[in-house]
Amino acid sequence: MSDHQSTVSANKSASKTAIDRRFSIAPMMDWSDRHCRYFWRLLTQQSLLYTEMITTGALIHGDVARHLAFDNSEHPIAVQLGGNNANDLASCAKLCEQRGYDEVNLNVGCPSDRVKSGAFGACLMNQPQVVADGIKAMRDAVDIPVTIKCRIGVDDNDSYESLCHFVSLNAEAGCEVFIIHARKAWLSGLSPKQNREVPPLDYPRVYQLKKDFPNLNIILNGGLKTIVDCQKALEQLDGVMIGREAYQNPSMLHDVDSAIYNIHSKEFASTLDVANRFAGYMDSQLIKGVRLNHMTRHLLGLFNGQPGARVYRRHLSENANKAGAGVDVFMDALDKLNLTR
Repeated sequence: MSDHQSTVSANKSASKTAIDRRFSIAPMMDWSDRHCRYFWRLLTQQSLLYTEMITTGALIHGDVARHLAFDNSEHPIAVQLGGNNANDLASCAKLCEQRGYDEVNLNVGCPSDRVKSGAFGACLMNQPQVVADGIKAMRDAVDIPVTIKCRIGVDDNDSYESLCHFVSLNAEAGCEVFIIHARKAWLSGLSPKQNREVPPLDYPRVYQLKKDFPNLNIILNGGLKTIVDCQKALEQLDGVMIGREAYQNPSMLHDVDSAIYNIHSKEFASTLDVANRFAGYMDSQLIKGVRLNHMTRHLLGLFNGQPGARVYRRHLSENANKAGAGVDVFMDALDKLNLTR
């Protein structure tokens, strides 16, 4: 057996262990890339991480190794797929499993024009049978969990009965985990940013869904900004997923393991410790040709609200994108902070 086959076999065995989904960080286009996920893992060792959405076309016709690359430290890690063809989804799910991912998630929630033109994402909520066919095909193809991330509705198809029909049909197809963004999506008239903010949140609908489907794992997404928000939701649901707050104010993740999982690690005593550890990672990636600003952009909000944070951000913004910029630029930025090293 080759080393790669051994790794795949070990990962498949590990995948049979239930994933703790109490706290997860959302798939976010252009944000949750492999560098950002490595950084997040330094802040929280327990949270479930998600990749950016990867389309089935990108995997079938593109560079699989590049699209599915991740560091072993990122486990547990889930990959989010975008697509609507059952055979393509099954093939891509198999690729993800072979590469060692712990879960495959299907995007049924993104309302962007690019996704809509490809007939997947949030518009698939209008085609629950198409989604169910894809879920069944993936479940038949892989041993790792297959999950769905969706909205509570789209356009005028936003009744609770419609949501229950969608969940019921896909549960029958083999999906046991539904990550629900507690807003409907407007497929026309609102930008993706507006779709994250304008449609009102409806947490009670998600809570009711858990009551009506007690055997399913129901995860809440949308509008969660603090650990307290998450703890409150966890009183009624199986898990929470936080998105842009984790990116814009990543220091909040430093408290997740202790507050959500009651695990107290002394490995990194402060966010400054995390930054210094990430500097070592950046050094290793620079050698491979990764540009500094492709990594430092994920740390701009790390010290929000602390003395010197504005100068720190300005230094990185002005210097990390320069040709040949090295890790010394990042260390100089840290020196702008009025913190004890």
